[in-house]
Amino acid sequence: MSVPTVVRLAAPAVLPCDPACSVIRDGVLDVAEDGRIAWCGPRAQAPELPSAASVRELPGLLLPGLVNAHCHTPMTVLRGMGGDLPLMRWLTEVMWPAEAKLTGPDVRAGMVLGCVELLRAGVTTSVEMYFYTDEVIDAVLAAGTRVVLTPGIISAPGWDRLGTWQHMLAEVSARIDADGLRHGPGERIELGYGPHAAYTLPAEALPAVADAARERGALVHIHLAETREEDAAQRAEYGSVPRMLERLGVLGARSRVLAAHAVHLDSEDITIMARHRVAVAHCPGSNAKLAAGTAPVVALRQAAVPLALGTDGPASSDDLDLWSHARLAGRLARLASGNAAELTASDLLLLATRHGAAAIGRDDLGALEPGRWADVVHVSTDDPAFLGLDDGPGADAGLVSNLMWAGGGRLVRDVWVAGEQVLADGEPTRVDRSRAQADARAVAARLRT
Repeated sequence: MSVPTVVRLAAPAVLPCDPACSVIRDGVLDVAEDGRIAWCGPRAQAPELPSAASVRELPGLLLPGLVNAHCHTPMTVLRGMGGDLPLMRWLTEVMWPAEAKLTGPDVRAGMVLGCVELLRAGVTTSVEMYFYTDEVIDAVLAAGTRVVLTPGIISAPGWDRLGTWQHMLAEVSARIDADGLRHGPGERIELGYGPHAAYTLPAEALPAVADAARERGALVHIHLAETREEDAAQRAEYGSVPRMLERLGVLGARSRVLAAHAVHLDSEDITIMARHRVAVAHCPGSNAKLAAGTAPVVALRQAAVPLALGTDGPASSDDLDLWSHARLAGRLARLASGNAAELTASDLLLLATRHGAAAIGRDDLGALEPGRWADVVHVSTDDPAFLGLDDGPGADAGLVSNLMWAGGGRLVRDVWVAGEQVLADGEPTRVDRSRAQADARAVAARLRT
């Protein structure tokens, strides 16, 4: 039985992020009372509204909320620390010692501010790997964003303060068993597993995590081949981390695996990942800043490896604006291939929305289609980035091109998650931005003393 529409959003242009990346001129989006999309299409073809429904006329354009497929958002409080170090020194000399000082309230403060930053960039869903699970969930529910939370599982110097990897694994499983895989208003919370990396866990931990995740249909979110140095021992024994994961049984039937970074891969690695439908969260900004390298995006796409975009944490890439990372992804792919049409504007938009959602196993996000959650972004076109908005030959492609290459996060005005407006005219509706900034600054100041 259909659920009645409660609000209709109307705009001169709607980008539903269907496979063709079409543009609907004079479009409307109907949101049902359960927070899902009831209808999306041209106004002239829209169904009759119930008498109780309201209509909001919006200038500019509408599109689905963006999906940030790899992040450590609470690290907003660590932003700027160790900014010119390579990955392993950055982790061991700066990040891990600083994180050892974090308390649950510190993590909540960092996550609240990060959620505000994500929303202001039009990112409605982030895939997070972090600790202090209760505080991260509390922050997400306070700000009104959506999260796929994969609590970290790690066995490395200093991290035993949080228990053994077995304890961390059991805690995640118990939480999923108690709360369900998805819960919260509008199913804002999804739980998964976050084995940090092959080099920070003993080999026996990886299949144990994979088995627990398969049993519950949960996502396994792991750092993979970010630099050559980080997993030298695994390469020496197995040839590569993807080969290691395949041999240990981490990959295979019923597995949902998301590999963050995936920079240093050879052709056999890519074949393995394609065979097992391992998705890649491409993080070009972080990889470039840490001089870690660039993921082989062209080869991954040719092999049909599911691909998404991530910012990584705000202490490694420094910003949570997925638009800037999408542009960098496109430019790097074109340089690598020598093809000026590699990763078009439409490709980049779909990577940040529909394809990003598909890569994390969410067919209820990433597009403006009936039945999906009404996670919606309103972008202003009152900007020099948009000079030709009228319908006509080439106008649709030009609109998407201007949005992706010249527009972006600075033009986000309003955001809805599960049909609820959580950003209005650039400001969060559920939390106070000034207070969130002050709380995070206090934490950052303490960490630096």
